[in-house]
Amino acid sequence: MESGGNHVSEAEWTPEWPFHLSSFCPPCGCADGVGNYDIANNVSVPGPPDSRSQNSLRQSWEMNYQEAAIYLQEGENNDKFYTHPRSPRALSAYLFAHNHLFYLMELLTGALLMLLSLSEAPAVPSLRLDVYVHATLELLALVMVAFELCMKLRWLGFHTFIRHKRTMVKTCVLFIQFIEAIVVLVRQTSHLRVTRALRPIFLVDCRYCGAVRRNLRQIFQSLPPFIDILLLLLFFMVIFAILGFCLFSTNPADHYFNTLENSIVSLFVLLTTANFPDVMMPAYSRNRWSCVFFIVYLSIELYFIMNLLLAVVFDTFNGVERVKFKSLLLHKRSAIEHAFQLLVSRQRPDGVSLKQFDGLLRFYRPRMSARDRFLTFKALNQSGTPMLSLQDFYKIYEVMGLKWKARRSGEHWFDDLPHTAFLIFKGINLVVKSKAFQYAIYIVVAVNGVWILVETNMLNSDFSWSQQVPWNYIVFLTIYGVEVLLKITGLGPVAYFSSGWNLFDFSVTVFAFLGLIALAFHMEPFYFIVVLRPLQLLRLFKIKQRYRNVLDTMFELFPRMASLGLTLIIFYYSFAIVGMEFFADVIYPNCCNTSTVADSYRQVNVTIGNRTVLEEGYYYLNNFNNILSSFVTLFELTVVNNWYITMEGVTSQTTHWSRLYFMTFYIVTMVVMTIIVAFILDAFVFRMNYSRKNREPLDDPEDEKGIVFEAEVTRAEALQTLELYKHALAGTNISSLQEMCVAMDRSGHSSLVYLGRRSRTKSDLSMKMYQEEIQSFISGHRTPPTGRCPTGRCPTGRCPTGRCPAGRCTTGRCPQDTLHRTLPQRTLHQRTLPQRTLPNKKPTGHCPTGCCPTGRCPRGCCTTGRCPTGRCPTGRCPTGRCPQRTLPQRTLPQRTLPQRTLPNKKPTGRCPRGRCPTGRCPTGRCRLDSSDWWTILSPAVTLRRPAALLCLIHSHQHHPH
Repeated sequence: MESGGNHVSEAEWTPEWPFHLSSFCPPCGCADGVGNYDIANNVSVPGPPDSRSQNSLRQSWEMNYQEAAIYLQEGENNDKFYTHPRSPRALSAYLFAHNHLFYLMELLTGALLMLLSLSEAPAVPSLRLDVYVHATLELLALVMVAFELCMKLRWLGFHTFIRHKRTMVKTCVLFIQFIEAIVVLVRQTSHLRVTRALRPIFLVDCRYCGAVRRNLRQIFQSLPPFIDILLLLLFFMVIFAILGFCLFSTNPADHYFNTLENSIVSLFVLLTTANFPDVMMPAYSRNRWSCVFFIVYLSIELYFIMNLLLAVVFDTFNGVERVKFKSLLLHKRSAIEHAFQLLVSRQRPDGVSLKQFDGLLRFYRPRMSARDRFLTFKALNQSGTPMLSLQDFYKIYEVMGLKWKARRSGEHWFDDLPHTAFLIFKGINLVVKSKAFQYAIYIVVAVNGVWILVETNMLNSDFSWSQQVPWNYIVFLTIYGVEVLLKITGLGPVAYFSSGWNLFDFSVTVFAFLGLIALAFHMEPFYFIVVLRPLQLLRLFKIKQRYRNVLDTMFELFPRMASLGLTLIIFYYSFAIVGMEFFADVIYPNCCNTSTVADSYRQVNVTIGNRTVLEEGYYYLNNFNNILSSFVTLFELTVVNNWYITMEGVTSQTTHWSRLYFMTFYIVTMVVMTIIVAFILDAFVFRMNYSRKNREPLDDPEDEKGIVFEAEVTRAEALQTLELYKHALAGTNISSLQEMCVAMDRSGHSSLVYLGRRSRTKSDLSMKMYQEEIQSFISGHRTPPTGRCPTGRCPTGRCPTGRCPAGRCTTGRCPQDTLHRTLPQRTLHQRTLPQRTLPNKKPTGHCPTGCCPTGRCPRGCCTTGRCPTGRCPTGRCPTGRCPQRTLPQRTLPQRTLPQRTLPNKKPTGRCPRGRCPTGRCPTGRCRLDSSDWWTILSPAVTLRRPAALLCLIHSHQHHPH
């Protein structure tokens, strides 16, 4: 982006008043902050501002900067605006609850509560703690959670706090956990505590686990269509179970279908193919045509409905992703609009200056240097004017993560070297960028892969890593080392390490050198590094574009896959706690001799010849005796290979209802795994569609520029910005700006070009992918009311008439604005109704013509239900008060106000007794005693005597003395 004008105007040096004041400002303090400003007439009053007004003005701007930064943070984190702090008291609690130390405390507290399951009964033997110790630790952690909720209550307020569903669930769980911890501490023994399965709620509510919350939200949003297909699946399962019971229950050798319960369980296990073909063999041995039953069942349930289930979840997931992108985009735009309103001034209400933008970033990005703040301002300013328009400000999230560096004047890093060195490095640069060099390295990698395969195949079980180092290891490693050195010298260190593929090559090469050192010096603990050599083969996937898309998708999925893995661990934890509470110490060797899976749990000594051999089934190791064993058992259940053996072993030792636990776990993990598969498919399809829609041919597959912004800074702009920071923004560290000016002096150029780079994210890809639909999203979006006075005349942003709900403007139309603008009048069409003469009869209260909406005259005195005077345009009485009926007049008691004569003096614009809410007269013309005004403006008198109030104000305007 080229600079199009001077970005530092003379208005930066003059005091400006905020167009909207922050809700954090107290009404009195912010009124002083406007200094010499007439709120009623929206004009500046000439006169030198005093030091008090200057300090108040500065404080008002600081509050605006802080609230604007909070709005941007809420837009970035997708926090709802109803949780926005609305008072100074709420602000202090908000700032305390929104810092990394508080986030870390939340994370550690949630993790501690979950880790206590390692030492609670049934505990891991090596980590067992006394009841008094782990109960005390639990109470301390719960007290910390209660403290976090108290800070949230102070920040949100009671009404918002009880509306926040996640917070209320957390509060209820905290209450239950607190009572149970006290009971355990008093009894000095543990009891059945299934509620420990709810402990992950404390971890999920942490700020650092926002991705986990989004995953859980998507899982819940995908449940309705999933449940519909699941009910269809279970319906066919029950039908086939009844049919199988009728067909195969007569076979005494078939224990899979001897009861209806066993039929349903067998077909449920068959759906996972864990017991196939064992479940079919007894019936198949008796009648070969019985295989048709199982073939039809698997064809319908496994190959049709299960795939239909994945398709439905994938389609729902796509819709959820699109809706999520739309809502997040519109939420960010709303946050930007709120922040923009707080940053504009009354003198310049159409844009944000550098001074205000710098104040915003001091709160939003406190670690950003002054130079980077200035360059970010220039990157946003597409028009080159001194002000940022709202359209420019909409892109603030795109430029926040940029890392700015000056672009070199030459094309390469070695342009300034002597001629001989320049020619050498230029030749190396041409070599490493050539296609021949790249394909030569690919051939070396392929040969190395074949060599590793042959060498590994020739090894036997007696090989040892401590033997001499193979010569091929040294040869190939030397070639890789030379390649790395050539690329670093030819491209430059900065350009080399800016590529992800180059970082991967460098890491694999370094690990290979470490493995060589481990082999040469017989460092046995580090022999595993040698196994990393085959990772070099991944470089072959850079040759083809489709492979690059697959690997790029995989790398982009790593952060999201980590959150999905944590989501799965949370489900594991909850089911592990339930399993430990009900099935601890149930499984042991030779425990299931009466069940159909007794051989898998049998442990006997068998004598073969002269020796005794222990024959054992190892499934007794799959138990719920502690949290670690439970996790291993649940993972085996997730894989579903022979999972029914674990289920039948537990069932034989407990009750048949235990099968519900295992079936429920399978269904839940099927939901989560289906979501994970849908997520992978969606990411890959999205990447492929993006590649087709936005074809960006790269000559070099390793060229990964990411997102790049350009800003050109002239010498005049740099000096003016430096002067602005010295005077108008005193106290700011300007060393980075001074270094920018020094760099211009050294280079001798009149301008410098800075490049801001950052990696491409999923949000950037979505912005390009949905580029055509974004405009329709925006056009259909209506900005919610901000609760601020649209004219900017109210100092506190509150409606002074008391007509707006909660004291804030929700319609965007100020009642006082009628003094400054005229709204279009709406003309009603006159309608003449035909007159009918009815016989004179006694009033009944009923309208004989049916022309009244209710069919009744509201006073019961009209015979026809029509207005007899003819004064109503429609012939109807719209007020419900009949003119033929005289209502008794109500006489209100008159109240005489004491008169007080004030000395004739120059108007000061202040209330002499300080009883007005703002401490100021809005017109500056008041000469009445403040007690008179306060009495008149009191709610009781205003409501009872509005006419007297209007007369008094009118007489005061004509006779001020």
